[in-house]
Order: sequence, then structure tokens, then C-alpha cells
Amino acid sequence: MECISVFDMLKIGVGPSSSHTLGPWRAAERFVKELTDKEKFDSVTGVRVLVYGSLSLTGKGHATDLAILMGLSGADPERIPIDQVAGVISAIRKDKRLMLGGRKDIRFDETENLVFLKKFLPFHANALTFEAFDEGKRLHRETFYSIGGGFVVKKERVSARKKAVVFQTFPYPVQSGLELLSYCRELQKPISQVVWANECAIRSPEEINKGLDRIWATMLESIFEGCHRPGELPGGLQVRRRAPDIYKNLKGDLPYTTTEQWLQTIRRTEVKFRQILKWVSCFAISVNEVNAALGRIVTAPTNGSAGVVPAVLMYYMVIENHEAGAEEVRQFLLVAGEIGSLFKKGATISAAMGGCQAEIGVSSAMAAGALTELLGGTPEQVLCAAEIAMEHHLGLTCDPIAGLVQVPCIERNSMGAIKAINAAELALESDPAMAKVPFDKVVQTMWETAKDMNAKYKETSQGGLAVGVNLSDC
Repeated sequence: MECISVFDMLKIGVGPSSSHTLGPWRAAERFVKELTDKEKFDSVTGVRVLVYGSLSLTGKGHATDLAILMGLSGADPERIPIDQVAGVISAIRKDKRLMLGGRKDIRFDETENLVFLKKFLPFHANALTFEAFDEGKRLHRETFYSIGGGFVVKKERVSARKKAVVFQTFPYPVQSGLELLSYCRELQKPISQVVWANECAIRSPEEINKGLDRIWATMLESIFEGCHRPGELPGGLQVRRRAPDIYKNLKGDLPYTTTEQWLQTIRRTEVKFRQILKWVSCFAISVNEVNAALGRIVTAPTNGSAGVVPAVLMYYMVIENHEAGAEEVRQFLLVAGEIGSLFKKGATISAAMGGCQAEIGVSSAMAAGALTELLGGTPEQVLCAAEIAMEHHLGLTCDPIAGLVQVPCIERNSMGAIKAINAAELALESDPAMAKVPFDKVVQTMWETAKDMNAKYKETSQGGLAVGVNLSDC
């Protein structure tokens, strides 16, 4: 069994894709670290990267190439100022030189050293092989798999074995929804408190709160930026940002200079049903427009589905509970992260493995369950809400036009957010004992559906809208 922390499920990173951008970035960082750990770094004169499967088919549209270059250069996706990325990439391409790990200058020509292959490796659809050379002699070779949500593993799953050891230190180890509910009943505690107890086994309370607050600050900043930055998204589809226009039509006239003041101004706007729909859609779309523009967001559980969780949390903050603050935010994120981890353990959060049901579907379930607890739902109702949200995303394909995380991906976040709110309300009005579909069954069904889904609908841009809509139509 594997330990999955809330901070594994909610990672701060750079868009547009957790599996195709953040994962390859982290894989490149790990390869450089391995070179150092094996005392081979100083001998390296060249590096080659082979990109396979879904990463190859849609990698250019997902900035996989940029991510690999940044990771090899030693940049941290959580910390590097976004406006510096273009300059680093431009210099590498112009000079055909790369500062490996930020410490050693080597020759790097993308046409020779970064090779995209359509071949799929058997372990996972998203594979990268890194090779390091000393004057043509290979020093080290390693293959990594980007399995969704920014998670990177090797075939032998060394990291999983290490995490399994940590898992045993959790006072309440959870592998399924049924196990989670048994702890809640035994302890007479909500899901958030069970998760909190587990997190405290590996971090101090201060570290947990600081980390959760930083995640929310990043989410809020991405919503704010998306609502205030007009223009077109990069990539060639000429997709116009819509969040600023939606926001402009919704906002009041009250002035603000900080995100906290901004929250207060939104709380004073109309709360008619149509306005609520527009606000939630605006929040979700804004995050994913930032993501599509290679901005900084939080994987929740992935980049392509990063808008759902913050949109629903923002809905709670500005519509449902004007008094909500840090405690409610932390509670929401703890529950959302735990639900996401259950899908990762029992199925997948990778669109390359399961289609968009594994991303938007999971994010909607995470948000639905978290909102339900904040609205006073029982642990049983929380999982009921998560089940309802996923049930109505089953079979959702991943078919991005031109391999870009834009169409239909951005709009899907608004739909996932609205479904999450609806699922929460349905669960709160339901008796979970009467539910026909248990949470664990929908997780299992999603995984079975994923395995049965045709590969052309799994983030390859070889089916669905990706081929049904010509670029000339755009």
C-alpha cells in the first residue's frame, strides 16, 4: 500500500499539463540528481532524451519539450518566476547550449538531443528515457514514467515501495472509501480530521497549515490573474481568453488592491442562480486559461483539471459562507486531497491512461466531497457526493484539439465545478444508506472503463474532437 499525502495530490507547478509538463520537468530534475548521486555529473558532456507514447503525440502542444529543458537546467517549477521561462528556453535554442543542473555548460541541440517517438512503452503511455554521455560514451540511462498529477515513477516503482513504509506510520492507513468511513465511525470524526491525523505523522501541524495556506494562495492568485489578463492563449488556435470578459460583466464597482479585498467585493455582488453559474464558470475558466498560458497553478489532481477544486472552494468562500477563512480552506483541501488519493490508489488520475474521466471526473469528485463536508455533510454523504460527481463523468474522453490543453479542456473545468456543486447538494439531501452505487464501486468502474477505452481517446489527439474539428475551423 502506498502513502499519498494531500501535498502529493495538490502540487504547485507550471502549466499546461501535470502529466505532460510537470511530470517531465520533475523527471529531468530527478535524472540530473541521479547523475550527481552516482558521481557521474562532472563527466557529462552531453544528454539525450527520448520521448514516447502520449508524451510524444501531444507533447509539443503540452510544452513537454520546454519542461524537459527547464528540468535539465535545474529550474524549480514551484519557484521560478514564470516570466523567466521564455528567456531560458530562448537562450538554449539560440546558443544550442544548456546549463545542466544550473551548474555545467553542455552542448544541447534539440534536433539531435530531444527525440519524439510515437512508440508506446508497455508500462505506461507517458514515458521518457534520459541518457548521459561522456564524449559519446554512455554514462547513465534511465526511463521514467509520468503517471499523472505530476507523479513520476520508474518501472520498478521504487518510490512506491519507499512510500509504503511511510504509509505504515499513518495512524489511520486508508486504501479505500470503506476503510476511510470505518475510521470516521470508530473515531466519531469527519474525514478532514482523520486526514489531518495522518498528515501529522509525517509533518508538524505548522508545516501542514503553512503548506495548505500556500496552496490556497496559489489557487487564489491563479483565479485573480485569469480574471484580469485578457488576450489570446499561446499555441496557434487563437483561443481568446474569456474569463476577463465574464468577470467584467459580473464585477461590481467597488475598488480593491489585494486578493483579500477582491474576495470582499465579489461577496457584495448579486447571488441569483444565473450569476452563481457565471461566477463559478469564471473562476474555473480563469485558472485553466492561466494554465494554458504556462502559468503557475495547483494540480488538483492534474493541471488540465486544475480549475475545478479552486472554483468550488471560491464558490463556498464568496457565495455560501462570507465568514469563511483559513480553517475552512484547510478543511476543504484536506478532504479534496484524500478523495483524489483514493482514485489514484484504486484507478488512475492520468488522462493518458483513463481519458478525461480520470482528470475532470476526479477533480469534480474531490470538490464535491470537500464542499459537502463544509456544508455539514456526514462522512457518508461526503463519499456519496464524490461518487455522484464521478458517476456522471464516466467515459469522458480526452481529445484535445492540436494537442493543446485548451479545447475542450478549459470549458470542461467549468462543467466539472458545476457538477460538483450539484452533486454536493444531492448528497446532502440523500440517505447514503439508500445509495445504489458505493464510492469504491465507482472508483473500480472508472478504472474498468479506462482499460476498455480506445487509445485514441486517451490524450493522443488521434480521435474525437481532435480529428473531428479541423484547425481551419478554429
